[in-house]
Amino acid sequence: MVAMLPCPDIDEMAGFWTALGLSITYHQQRPNPYVALKRGGIDLHYFGMPGVAPEDSYSTCMILVPDTGALYDLFTSGLRSLYGKVPVTGFPRITRPRKRANNAGLSGFSVVDPAGNWVRVSRLPDARHQPRAVDDRVEWVSAGGGRLAVAVENAVVMADSHGDVPQALRILSGAIGKHDGPPTELAPALAYLAELQVRAGQPDAARQTLDRLTGLATDDTLGPEDLATVRQALGEAEEAVAGSEPPDDLAGRAGAGTDPI
Repeated sequence: MVAMLPCPDIDEMAGFWTALGLSITYHQQRPNPYVALKRGGIDLHYFGMPGVAPEDSYSTCMILVPDTGALYDLFTSGLRSLYGKVPVTGFPRITRPRKRANNAGLSGFSVVDPAGNWVRVSRLPDARHQPRAVDDRVEWVSAGGGRLAVAVENAVVMADSHGDVPQALRILSGAIGKHDGPPTELAPALAYLAELQVRAGQPDAARQTLDRLTGLATDDTLGPEDLATVRQALGEAEEAVAGSEPPDDLAGRAGAGTDPI
């Protein structure tokens, strides 16, 4: 089955996805605009639809891959080449790969293309990760950890699966405010908090969170492994804040957007 998604400009879409590593396999302007792109087992087809607005899009599709990290690296490299940053707001944008407790613990991320279509990327299930229905829903698979780690999982479901960033912020902010554990537990939560604040249009709050992470990264009482964990979280937060502004040439079309699922 091949996804066919709407867009106002097939040439814009072709330029976007070829920069991210796909190749054009078919292109026509008449009688109807249509472009097909491919990379390995990935097929994306777009048809022209004048007047379609990215903020009103409910179109989505899924890509299943053995390693979400490799595809994320490919896509973010292309985004940097196009825009000089990895955009996390506006159109286009991308989320970071995270394990989905509501998807059998499988890692996933999403690319929202310039037309507002959600292209979801999920890791293929293996014997250890098989989605199982429980009461008409997929069984929750927690990665374990304390209250803050569970709060991060809840926030990921709300923001990255359901598109409810305000609720995710409430969940995560409340848990961080009550946290009294080690910096290695706090740092990943702060990194995701900074990204959520960026996505919610709160750049000043995101920078304050980034400053807090920077302070943790300079804690000379941490051992090498703990320091590496904190610095990785700091790098993720820095990337989110750097990508907080929409690409200049798309600024007029940018918006928070709504996840169709």
